[in-house]
Amino acid sequence: MIETLDINIVKAEATRLSVTDFSQLPFGKVFTDHMFTADYEDGEWKNLQILPYGPIPMSPAISALHYGQAIFEGLKAYRQPDGKISVFRADKNFERFNKSAARMSMPSIPEEIFMQGLAALINIDEKWVPSQENYALYIRPVMFATDPYLGVKASDMYKFALLTTPTGPYYSSALKVKIETEYTRADEGGVGFAKTAGNYARSLYPFEQAKKEGFDQLIWTDSINHEYIEEAGTANLIFVINGKLITPSIRSTVLDGVTRDTIIKLAKDAGVEVEERRVSVKEVIEGIENGSLTEAFAAGTAATVTQIGEIGYLGNTYKLTDSSTRTISNGIAKKLNDIRYGLASDEFGWNWIL
Repeated sequence: MIETLDINIVKAEATRLSVTDFSQLPFGKVFTDHMFTADYEDGEWKNLQILPYGPIPMSPAISALHYGQAIFEGLKAYRQPDGKISVFRADKNFERFNKSAARMSMPSIPEEIFMQGLAALINIDEKWVPSQENYALYIRPVMFATDPYLGVKASDMYKFALLTTPTGPYYSSALKVKIETEYTRADEGGVGFAKTAGNYARSLYPFEQAKKEGFDQLIWTDSINHEYIEEAGTANLIFVINGKLITPSIRSTVLDGVTRDTIIKLAKDAGVEVEERRVSVKEVIEGIENGSLTEAFAAGTAATVTQIGEIGYLGNTYKLTDSSTRTISNGIAKKLNDIRYGLASDEFGWNWIL
């Protein structure tokens, strides 16, 4: 039996709800009134507390700033038809958070701290969970090293925090993406499978260059020959080829996406054949040209299911079929949304009702 934790709660003097426009919620910029924090010191987690959202005092010498020990997760809470709140697949995100922690030589977070901290925070900021269609409360667990020491070693101290931000759709239309053939996001034996800050830092410059060319996102390829497709950096990639749902298999350079895993399960449940394997750039381009590739989309917690409309490769642009006609991905996306918002039976037990 998991013990009930003693969480110190300091409430904000005033809420910012009245000055927040819930019809205009850019992703990751509007935060709720409170945050949850905990400290790892002397080999144990302590100082569990909910505080008003705001700056955290820290030394400029902390290890995270100098040596990159920082990890995070992303999950969402949804308003149900009866007004209750559910968190979608929190257990899966918890497991992946600790996989990232292990790879980055960081301590694991106990399940009771992750789950009870999350429940307590959402309970306090319950009114911040949107009720509009396709809106949700995005949850960002984060851990970073806090040793004020300029020596290269794993830190002895860490800060864990839970931040929450109400948000609407991450993307508003089908994406124009570029297959990257020069830069790489991750290397074999590296940390590509972990949600660590450095993975995203190394992707920023190539992404900025792609934006100048008119692209919304990149398709990352393998670091050796740029022959195989991996992921989009902010989401996993899934294709429909000859009626089969095909996605790059999980490896050390590909994130084990929670939404990806969910879509695979829903597809199989709907009788759609699924293949998890290496997917070559050649196969994708030829599939577009000969018509066997009929659907392509990005799948992630923030992106949910976002259709891909155009793919750029070696100076050429390949247009895909109209996203409104894509029966497999649109059908799965609807089923996924209906489950998360409590409009369909949760047969897999994914919704954690608070």
